[in-house]
Amino acid sequence: MLKAIHFDRENLGQLFTKKFFIVILISIPSAIVADFFNIPLAWMIGPMIAASLMALSGFQVLMPRIALSSILIILGLHIGNYIDQNLLSQMINWIWTTVIMLLYIIVSILVVSKYLQKFSDYKEKTSIFSAAPGALGPLMILAEYEKSDLSQVATAHLIRLIIIITLFPFIIVSLYPAEALELEKFDYMSQNHWNLVLLIIASLFFIYFFDKAKVPAALLSGTLVASGILQIFDIASYKLPDASINFCLLILGASVGCRFANKTFKEVANNSLHGLVATILLVLLGLAAAFIATFFVDNNFLTLILSFCPGGIYEVAVIAIAFDLEPDFVAFHHIIRLLMILFVVPIILKLISKKRTSNS
Repeated sequence: MLKAIHFDRENLGQLFTKKFFIVILISIPSAIVADFFNIPLAWMIGPMIAASLMALSGFQVLMPRIALSSILIILGLHIGNYIDQNLLSQMINWIWTTVIMLLYIIVSILVVSKYLQKFSDYKEKTSIFSAAPGALGPLMILAEYEKSDLSQVATAHLIRLIIIITLFPFIIVSLYPAEALELEKFDYMSQNHWNLVLLIIASLFFIYFFDKAKVPAALLSGTLVASGILQIFDIASYKLPDASINFCLLILGASVGCRFANKTFKEVANNSLHGLVATILLVLLGLAAAFIATFFVDNNFLTLILSFCPGGIYEVAVIAIAFDLEPDFVAFHHIIRLLMILFVVPIILKLISKKRTSNS
């Protein structure tokens, strides 16, 4: 169970390294500066930019897995508060948006991969891995197995993440003039704190089970399911302070920036134009999918845009929580997106191999 959340000597030791200390040292001031200038989701965008620049400048930076594990559990507990009996009755309507998500993924991979093959030096398999709207971690493993260009795949996905995380908060603020992270007047100390203990124990159980079952995003989905079940059956519920989202934002933003470690400005620049175009194509296709979804569900259009945006599951989930855009609906569709990508990409690769075999 502890292995599933990366709670071991090696990962604990990373919390006390110089690499992580540098990340925290630059992340907090950058978040404060971004907040001073009223940048949306300042506690994520500030650290992300600062950590990216430090990594690309050659500084050794690191985001320990155990730090990420802790914020994913916090996110799961936050989203779990939105799950109730009424939500379960609504989920039957989500089958249509699930089908739309599958079509969006297939069309996105085919369109964007064709662009990368035609207008850049991406080879066929590399372009498919780079065109997928998410699932960077698992795809990197598969790309290495398929002997694809890992640098091109990683850079394309990182550029996509940077653009989505930077632009979407501004888009939401411009279309939906509400203050992000408005703190409610809520007496957190009056709650039954044993409920939090029970929620954490139940979460660890589901995380362990989901990790063994190879369920994608086990940390987030396990916590979400655990908190949802306990709340639906009125066993336990607990509202975390809204300010805890700032901690999640900081860690997530910095972790995206840390992924540029061991890369150079030149390497990123060489792939940035095609990565930018690929991201624009993915966003436009996502907007089209969100528009089509409006004919099947009555959710807020911004919620649908966020559900079909090609961002990272954790980063998008925290944006949904921050702007109160139905985080349960958004998280569900991004977990489904991750599952579908891991299902669709191997099928496309298999079809390519069969085509090559038949032509030879």
